[in-house]
Amino acid sequence: MAGLNSTQDFALSARNKNQMEKMENIEEVDTLESSSVPQTNLVGRVELTEEDNKRIRRKTDKRILAILIWVYFLQSPNQKILDKSVLGYASIFGLQQDTGLKGNQYSLVGSIAPIAQLVWQPFSSILIVKVPHRILMPTLVLGWGIAQTAMAACHSYRSLLATRFFLGLFEAGCLPLFSVITNQWYRRAEQPVRVAAWYGTNGLATVVGSALAFGLGHIQSEVLKSWQIIFLFVGIITIVSAPFVYFFLDNSITTARFLTPHERAQGVERLRANQTGIGSRDFEWSHAWEVLIEPKSYLWICMSLFSNLGASVTNTFGPLILKGLGFDKYITSLLNMPFGAVQFVIIMLACYAAQKARLKTPVLLFLVLPVVAGLAMLYAIPRSDTASLLAGYYLLAFMFGSNPLIVSWIVGNTAGTTKKSIIMSVYNGAASAGNIVGPLLFNASDAPTYRPGLRAVLAIFAALAVAILLQWANLMFLNRLQRKKRVANGKAADMRDVSMEDHYVGIDGEGVGEHSFDLTDGKNDEFVYIY
Repeated sequence: MAGLNSTQDFALSARNKNQMEKMENIEEVDTLESSSVPQTNLVGRVELTEEDNKRIRRKTDKRILAILIWVYFLQSPNQKILDKSVLGYASIFGLQQDTGLKGNQYSLVGSIAPIAQLVWQPFSSILIVKVPHRILMPTLVLGWGIAQTAMAACHSYRSLLATRFFLGLFEAGCLPLFSVITNQWYRRAEQPVRVAAWYGTNGLATVVGSALAFGLGHIQSEVLKSWQIIFLFVGIITIVSAPFVYFFLDNSITTARFLTPHERAQGVERLRANQTGIGSRDFEWSHAWEVLIEPKSYLWICMSLFSNLGASVTNTFGPLILKGLGFDKYITSLLNMPFGAVQFVIIMLACYAAQKARLKTPVLLFLVLPVVAGLAMLYAIPRSDTASLLAGYYLLAFMFGSNPLIVSWIVGNTAGTTKKSIIMSVYNGAASAGNIVGPLLFNASDAPTYRPGLRAVLAIFAALAVAILLQWANLMFLNRLQRKKRVANGKAADMRDVSMEDHYVGIDGEGVGEHSFDLTDGKNDEFVYIY
């Protein structure tokens, strides 16, 4: 009996020991999540083959990328996708008349959301760092879904302004958050196509939004107007999506539930060559200072501002321009479907070309040319030549290929969680400023040709091309400075950037890559700028 009790005591002791070890492991994970020390510095170097690399990337695509694609399909702070384009479609189906909008009030309703985004950007950059992504993203989704649904109850100019303000407020952190997430889960060579995958829903949602406007616009109801039905439908879908985002999203690769513990360590290793880090919960004010003093920050701002000023042609007034061509409201909504399809194809092809060529500048410059041609056609061709005007309008879809490339360009050239959060928030703030000013370039008295606005946008895209060339020269100059730093620190001048290889290549060299996760690009002499 004593022997049995001893055996039971030993089993109980072993079981308690195992439970204590599990609790310690859980506490360690919690500590890693909130620690100011970069998590990856606590993970040793592990062996990683190309087969391992592909397996981890495939699992990440199925879980993380799938969430990014769906959520970005539901909204975009900068481009005309489902939630944003609904305002344009609703205007065709009587929103302006039913709510008593006069003069430029419609333009101001379109601008109030980006105004809210602009105001909220400083807070957004802090939240992205301090709040776990699994909490932040579904909160944003729920917030803008409620705001979108509430728009169906609007009957005045003031109520539309209020709901659109809150819509912009919750959308403010979306683009910076998505950019940071993409950077923290994928190698630099993989980022352009992944950004294109979620940003490309821009075009797909334009197609779906056009079809929804056509279908829902035919519903006959004595209680609800057509535009109210559109708002309710889109808003409810967004609200329902929020809990699914919370359930499936993970905060970081070090705690990914869809990876085994060994795969998490391998996932960290495969991102080491990025030299950009994979996440921290501490907001570093020194990173903000770097953003402030670096010339490349201001060139990113110029690119964002110019591209979104130009996008105003289609964001708010696209459906109205089409309506001015003489079609009824149903055909007008359908005419945006080819535009969205072209937009999606251009985004994917442009990002794929940039990934294969390992160069973004030439691709960005190429995308400007069709846009300039389309603007010139809309400006010069008589309103009676419908076919040519439509062709010119569809050429404007090329402008949407530049934003995802610029986003991947920024995150690929920025190291440090706080620094990435700040620069992407600033970038989004510039986009918001572009969206505020852009619609004001198109005065209602200029309808349906909007020639003064088209002339202004033509000059803006010329300025965009100049900004791209200046950033190209700046990044080449920064790489020359990096080579001098390496020589001064006793390292080889030239360093192979294996993060841009199509297949996984580990970092070679003793001590190389030891600061891949804890230094900004400005302080890490091993960082290689991409252009």
